[in-house]
Amino acid sequence: MPRSISFGSDDELIAMEEEEEFDPDDQDSTEDSSNDEDDPNDSEEDESDAEQDRADGGDSGAEEEIEGDFDRLVKNIRSKDDFSAGAGLAKDWDFNIEEKDVEFLDDLREASGVGRRKRKGKGRQEGPALSQQVRSLIGDGNQAYVDNNLLEAIRIMQEVIRIEPRAASAWSVLAQCYTDMSQPQKALQLRIMAAHLRHDADEWDRLASQSREQGYNQQALYCYRKVYSLDPTNVDALWDRASLAKEIGELKTARNAFLAILKRFPHDLTVLAELRPILIEVSELSTCADLFQQAFIHYQNTYPSGRGMDATSNTEIPGGGFGLMELLVMADLFNTLGEHENAINVIRKGCRWLQGRADQMYWDACDDDREYDLPEMPPRGGVGDDGGVEPGRFPLDINARHRLAVARIKIGEIEEGKLHANAVLSQDVLDYAPLYVEIADAYFERELYADARPIYELLGSDAATSSLYVLLQTAACLRMLDELKEAAEVYEQVRIADPTHNEAKMKLAEIYELMNEPRKALELVYEVIDSRKKRTKETIASQPAESAAASTSLFEEKAAKSKAAKNPGRLTHAQLRELEAEKEKEVLRGYKIVKEQWAGMLAGEEDAVKLWLIEAEKLVETFRETRNLFLTSRTNPFRGMFPRSRPKQNNQNEVDEDRMASRLNLDLEQDSLLKKSAKDRAVDIFRGVSFSEWLRVIMQYCFLLTRRDQYEVADEILRHILVSNAYQARQRQDTIRIALIACAIAAKRPNIVVEQARKLITVYQFNNEPQRILIAVLSSGLRPTDAFITSTLQKHLFREMKLADVAVRTPEVLRWNALNKRYAATGTVKSEPGDGADDDADDAEPIAPADKDSEVLEIPTKYNPILVAIYGQICIAAKSYQSAIFYLLHAYDYCPEDPMICLSLAIASIGRAMQRQSDNRHHLITQAMAFLSQYRKLRGHDSQTLGEVEYNFGRAFHQLGLYSHAVVHYERVLDLAEKTSSNAQDNDFAREAAYNLSLIYVLTGAPPLAEALYRRWLSI
Repeated sequence: MPRSISFGSDDELIAMEEEEEFDPDDQDSTEDSSNDEDDPNDSEEDESDAEQDRADGGDSGAEEEIEGDFDRLVKNIRSKDDFSAGAGLAKDWDFNIEEKDVEFLDDLREASGVGRRKRKGKGRQEGPALSQQVRSLIGDGNQAYVDNNLLEAIRIMQEVIRIEPRAASAWSVLAQCYTDMSQPQKALQLRIMAAHLRHDADEWDRLASQSREQGYNQQALYCYRKVYSLDPTNVDALWDRASLAKEIGELKTARNAFLAILKRFPHDLTVLAELRPILIEVSELSTCADLFQQAFIHYQNTYPSGRGMDATSNTEIPGGGFGLMELLVMADLFNTLGEHENAINVIRKGCRWLQGRADQMYWDACDDDREYDLPEMPPRGGVGDDGGVEPGRFPLDINARHRLAVARIKIGEIEEGKLHANAVLSQDVLDYAPLYVEIADAYFERELYADARPIYELLGSDAATSSLYVLLQTAACLRMLDELKEAAEVYEQVRIADPTHNEAKMKLAEIYELMNEPRKALELVYEVIDSRKKRTKETIASQPAESAAASTSLFEEKAAKSKAAKNPGRLTHAQLRELEAEKEKEVLRGYKIVKEQWAGMLAGEEDAVKLWLIEAEKLVETFRETRNLFLTSRTNPFRGMFPRSRPKQNNQNEVDEDRMASRLNLDLEQDSLLKKSAKDRAVDIFRGVSFSEWLRVIMQYCFLLTRRDQYEVADEILRHILVSNAYQARQRQDTIRIALIACAIAAKRPNIVVEQARKLITVYQFNNEPQRILIAVLSSGLRPTDAFITSTLQKHLFREMKLADVAVRTPEVLRWNALNKRYAATGTVKSEPGDGADDDADDAEPIAPADKDSEVLEIPTKYNPILVAIYGQICIAAKSYQSAIFYLLHAYDYCPEDPMICLSLAIASIGRAMQRQSDNRHHLITQAMAFLSQYRKLRGHDSQTLGEVEYNFGRAFHQLGLYSHAVVHYERVLDLAEKTSSNAQDNDFAREAAYNLSLIYVLTGAPPLAEALYRRWLSI
């Protein structure tokens, strides 16, 4: 009696696993390589070579294979002693999925006569004659399904399958039950089982589509192959299989399927286009080149004129579809394979054919490419002698000419290659950057570094075409040309761009060694060693069990390299001093040139500016790369270059005891010198130049960079210098910040101006000068106004204003913070969320050590009108006129005789009067005129300030719409300008008044008067 087959719970039902259960390696191995011990090379070509022959074998072979799959599946399930229904069947299903390709390829071998069949499957069997018991059970199951008793129907159909697994109707009903129970995946699996018994290609196609929709890609590939097995004429199924395999990365499966399609449609360009990237990916360049070569010959024979009709558009196209792009692909393939002669022939003959000159075969007798010479190319020698052929001057696409250039250069015909290369290099580098790179690589491969270098440098000079590869190749060319300094600079750029690029670091270390700078070389080697050690530790952590032995071997090997690198690298104290002396001489030479060229640089002499910038850049970089000037602790002043404090190296891996002892002695000597130098006074000179002069050079260098539209570089340099231990004194910090503000003003970066001014305000508490600087450095305009009214500045000034008010009202609540050197309020209410207490966290200065003798600031005893007035002006700029009036009235109380406060109050009052929400307009206007009158009284009546006063009165009347009064004041401004200034047009108030007056004239219908103003005051 057959072993019973039972289906348990839903979770234990037959499970066709997702794509990871269909191991792609195992599945492809049956198609592509391996299980045939007698003929291992057959399997990779079986599917592609035998697909065409599959049709000659009829449908019987495919049906036998499918039924054989089904029988083996059921047989293996019955042979198990202990299994659960779902799990057991699922595992055997997966097992047979792995073997299905072998069976399929066996049938292909048998049908095509290639190879021999590995194992004999069952012959085709007709559907079994069902017993009365089975038919009765099927009827009962159908009735249970009709009655919607799905669980009972499932139980009965499982019993039917136990008795007669080949009863297809039982599988179908079972699948339908699970469909009705909203379990489509299980239903799909059961339908696939049933499809093995019906041999319907359309059904397999539907199952493939459903599997693909549900994300079961491997299952879909299996179903697509069954479709093609049953219907070898269904190329669509084969295309779907190939496309899906390509999509999921099953490249060899896709390769075989596309090759099978290509056998049915030889030389089809669409198939070749899909197949080309796959063959390149699997490194079958020769196969790809052969296929394109065969297609080329076919299209040449089919369309000898080089023109053909396109079947889809019914128009004539070059080559009948095999055009220039295909020729370029062939040339690239041959160049990659090293078959440069073939690449040259393809371009020459192919382009000649596309131009309709296929009969001009006499060009093949020419060893050079004179057929495609450009008009500007120099004449060739031997033309006309002994029957020499004149240059053809036929057109050639720039991409095709590039292939010729690369092939000629790599084959050693340099002069001929240069003719084509120069034509390509005359094109725009942004459009043809990849062609530039390949030509440069060809020169580099032929060791023509002088020719490759300018191309790489051109590519590296533009961010759009530069890359790490280009920079590395540039540096390699420079090194081979013995331009070591320039090569080191390029490698440094690579190192900055990619700090993890160990190859660049090692190349740079080699150059430093050649340049007799072993200390720099040693530092780079240490960096590489540390990087590799970290990488090894990460690898060990991620794969502790698998790579323990290998990692041990690698560790010992790296340790040996580490010792080899360490032994020759260490410099003695005397050598370090000698190297520092050379550096100092170099700095002094550069500084001398800078001083000599300073006057010419300031005068704007181009040669002087260029030379000054070159030398200043070297000095600045020398300063910035000195670690002793940028220690972690900024509180330690610069104490000179020696001894240089650096971590002691771990010498535990040293083998040579004598060398290890000498190094330990050297470390001890350096430690003793370090302790001694720590007691010395801080020095104010570095490499023969005082820090004041260093700062002067650096600032002037940054100013020039800003003028030359390199503000970001200048800002980065100044910010870096700001953290140097040499410039932690307050006066020097202020100087650098003022320089930052100056550069930001020149570059029109008002946000940076405000940022640095805020830092000055933070440092100089209760001091009005930083606030005056803030107002002075912000110009008029949209962006400066936005920076002036930014919320962070408002909140910062508001806190300063409150603190100043507390200092006058209740000074006892203030406490001096010796670290920050500022007063802070104590015992106050905690700041509310959103008041911006943390907005200025970046304003905090580096904490200096508490000095017992540090001077404590005096607490102010009078109210400060400047800070309140500035805050009121911010409110005016933000159009918060009511708040502005409030704060400005406080400022007026503190200082009633300040004309600026009076003018600001007049502006705020008029602005508030013009707003919709104002309920006392007349009062506000009267108040504004009163403050304007007070402003005029305080500002004085001398000729220099009277124009300003008259203009402001005219502007007030103008805004109120009292044009007759405004005209009177504007005309007074113009009269004063005529009387007091030799060049009246240089008077700012006069120009502003003339413009506003012209607006009034135009508005009131007097254009001639406005035109007269334009000609007199507003013309250049």
